[in-house]
Amino acid sequence: MSLRSSTAPFLAAFLVLAMAACSRQAPPTPPAAAPDTQTSADNGPDFGAVSVDVAPPKKKTVDIAKTTEWPEAKLESGKASISCSTDYVANGDGEAFSNLGFFTLLDAMLPCKDVGVVRLRYKGRVAGDFTTLVERVSNMATRMGIRQRILDIDSSGGQVEDAIRAGDVIANTNWTMWVREGAVCHSACVLLLAGGDDRVISGAVGVHRIIRIQSDATSRAQLSAELHEVHDAMKEYLERNGASVAVADFMMTVPNQSLRLLSPDELQAFGLIGRNAAQEDLERIGLVRRCGLDFVRREDAFHRAFAQRCSQPGQDVDAINACGLALRPQFGFPDKKCADESPLAELDAQAKAAADAAEEAGDAAPAHATQ
Repeated sequence: MSLRSSTAPFLAAFLVLAMAACSRQAPPTPPAAAPDTQTSADNGPDFGAVSVDVAPPKKKTVDIAKTTEWPEAKLESGKASISCSTDYVANGDGEAFSNLGFFTLLDAMLPCKDVGVVRLRYKGRVAGDFTTLVERVSNMATRMGIRQRILDIDSSGGQVEDAIRAGDVIANTNWTMWVREGAVCHSACVLLLAGGDDRVISGAVGVHRIIRIQSDATSRAQLSAELHEVHDAMKEYLERNGASVAVADFMMTVPNQSLRLLSPDELQAFGLIGRNAAQEDLERIGLVRRCGLDFVRREDAFHRAFAQRCSQPGQDVDAINACGLALRPQFGFPDKKCADESPLAELDAQAKAAADAAEEAGDAAPAHATQ
């Protein structure tokens, strides 16, 4: 076989993907309608979008991926729980914990190993201990081979620098983000959404101006120079994670005693809802190799339909998921060859584990003698 004939299928696939990427339209400009604002009761010095000009304390570097001797850590900025179920209505959110030690997380997550899905519920501030929480749960999920990971968050914000660090952890460890009905993701929390591989949003998402604390500024110009550094860091973070840098601009203009709620159209335009465009591009070439070009085309079509018909803020997350599950067969999902790569695969893991358990129980049942 000639080199030209052997490489032709791959060149054709590459050209199709390149044309698809070029045909993408630029994100729509956010609507010019009067902004939806509200006063936030949580915008004290410990909430919202806080930036501090203080270097984090130096700690002994430990590669927790290679040892069970994790440095002692405790969660104090919020409440966390682990569940192996995606059905929070029927099964709740699991047992709460605050100790972030190795064996605490091992015990909490061990039941999730066979199920293949872990849901981390967190309600509280974005701070350094939250970053540690996400990092350690991610590490344990990797050790256990748990591919489907959901961060079910309810947060009024916190420190911007910690949100960026946590967001990068989320981006590198393949999390789906949920903001459930009745939950919020305000201020610094919005940065976390940029890190997720997929974002399912029912609750309110809003931004406001960064609060600069421990500053020596005595003029607007000095304060502006300090905030400019933070603003640049946010823009770089948003850009590398496929979100719009306009989010950072919003966070510089809305008074911190108010809250600018983002509309569904704005969430879409800013790249904060649905599939993450940067992650999608990263996975696309590998998906073509593993699952075929037809799979990628069907997946693209599914996500467009899902965004239009199912993924609308204001609906319950379980209703959004149910809509997506009902929509999948129209596009040939779950795919027989690539079930784990199929859209909403995190919702299949629990059902598959239950079916496998039932099958094993049936095989283990004693045979009855016939008469």
